[in-house]
Formats: sequence, structure tokens, C-alpha cells
Amino acid sequence: QVQLVESGGGLVQAGGSLRLSCVASGLTFHTIAMGWFRQAPGKDREFVAAISRYINTYYSDSVKNRFTISRDNAKNTVYLQMNSLKPEDTAVYYCAADTLVYREERNYHYWGQGTQVTISS
Repeated sequence: QVQLVESGGGLVQAGGSLRLSCVASGLTFHTIAMGWFRQAPGKDREFVAAISRYINTYYSDSVKNRFTISRDNAKNTVYLQMNSLKPEDTAVYYCAADTLVYREERNYHYWGQGTQVTISS
């Protein structure tokens, strides 16, 4: 049974930083791609970042140069380091997993429950 568990969300002031973690179980972690998505109130879920099994990374334009995705295969964990946070980054953040890296959420088979990130102005 595949399980993805996110952690690290919270409330921070604009300009601050957070690091999200997502621990995966039930799959061969080093062979899969991982993605981060987010959903703000009243909006569709959107792509944030993704990392392939070969450590190729991809970012949305809105987070490029502020967020960094990384993975630790020994810990079955993917991270999202978020710096220079803005109020518009407020959302529930989800990690997702699949065999190939995608920007489109419909292509990911496995999802976590999400972690809330709130940025105050």
C-alpha cells in the first residue's frame, strides 16, 4: 500500500522560509518521480515543482528561484524548501508520486493528504 505523508507546514510571515517534507512508503522510491502541488482557497490545484528519478528538477514560474525541490532516496523523502514566501503562496501543499515526472496533476497516481501553509503579510 502506497502512502505519502507530508509535514512541515505552518504559519510564517512574508519573507520567511519553510521546508516541507514528504515521506513515501510502499513503493521503490528511487525509481519514481515526485511532485509538489498546491491548492489555494477557491482555486484549482496547481503544479509547484517536481523531481525525476534522475534528479532533474522542474518549477512553476511563480516559485522559480524561491523554492527548491530535493530528494533523499535513503530516507524515502522529498523536500520542498520554500524561501522568500509571499501571502500568495498560502495554500494546502500536496506531494504526489508516479513513475515519470509530470507537471499535470492528472498524471500522478499517488497523493498525500496535504499540509497547510499560511503566509501572513
